[in-house]
Amino acid sequence: MRLAQTLAPLAFLLGLAAPLAPVAASAECQGRDLIASMAPEERARITALADEQPYARGNLWSARRGTESLVLVGTYHLDDPRHPATLKAVAPHLEKASALLVEAGPEEEKALMDHVGKNPSAMFIIDGPTLLERLPAETWNRLSRAMAERGVPGFMASKFQPWYATVVLAIPPCAVAEMTDPKGLDGLLIDAAQADGVPVKALEPYDTVLKLFGGLTEADQIAMIEQSLATEDQAEDFAATLVEAYFRGESRLMWELMRDQAYAQPGMTRDQVDSDFALMEKLLMDDRNRAWIPVIDAAAAEGPLVVAFGALHLPGQNGVLNLLAQDGWTITPLE
Repeated sequence: MRLAQTLAPLAFLLGLAAPLAPVAASAECQGRDLIASMAPEERARITALADEQPYARGNLWSARRGTESLVLVGTYHLDDPRHPATLKAVAPHLEKASALLVEAGPEEEKALMDHVGKNPSAMFIIDGPTLLERLPAETWNRLSRAMAERGVPGFMASKFQPWYATVVLAIPPCAVAEMTDPKGLDGLLIDAAQADGVPVKALEPYDTVLKLFGGLTEADQIAMIEQSLATEDQAEDFAATLVEAYFRGESRLMWELMRDQAYAQPGMTRDQVDSDFALMEKLLMDDRNRAWIPVIDAAAAEGPLVVAFGALHLPGQNGVLNLLAQDGWTITPLE
């Protein structure tokens, strides 16, 4: 995966980083929205590419199939003062729901932490060479500095599994402070469901993320570190672009922007970029989306649902909305 930098700005739309991130304090983000600052013709070109995908825009949707009903919420996993407005729109549906389905509920987060406590090698190097010894000296020095900016001392960072180092790099230093209590939209929905006595259920097993990254080769994982470090100086801009695209309901646009920027990476051809993005989309989104559909179907048989997950899972040929449409559901935007 030569294009692992794509994972960094998108991790919180996919739900990959929040449950695994470290805790530290840092400054408020001051990044620049790269989409808003694009030339109009370039923005129109990228927007057209995003709009070719089914259900390319919007974070709130309803679905019906016979007497069954869903409200689907695309989420952003960090705190933002705009989340309460979304929560207010969803609240009437949540109050009537038989369950809230999320990627990982409180039980799954606890199970994940328990698993890591019993099997620390899932995230940390227990035996053999550490990252200090595995990485070229220049790469290690850059990684050590980047981790220090996120409140992770070098001796600890050296014991991270390579993929976990990339997950941590996905969080800009300016955003790490929010990880002390990352009440993104998912967390707010879970709190509201519990207050209403609505059961919270998971869309996937607690160890999905561990298996997703753990299945990569060490060479791929180290390449992910290299590529993430290559865009470290743009981390705040990517973070700002991501959140603004999310609140405009244009998360797919962010994916196409990252693909377009990847075409300009030294040593990369368009075919390589397209191949890497297709693989990343399959691993991070498509495979998980398909696995969620029977879970949603089974839960919907018990009553109306609110289903919440990272916003990038909504659009696309193999996005949740299109897969539900193929499964007999009628999809409608929810204002």
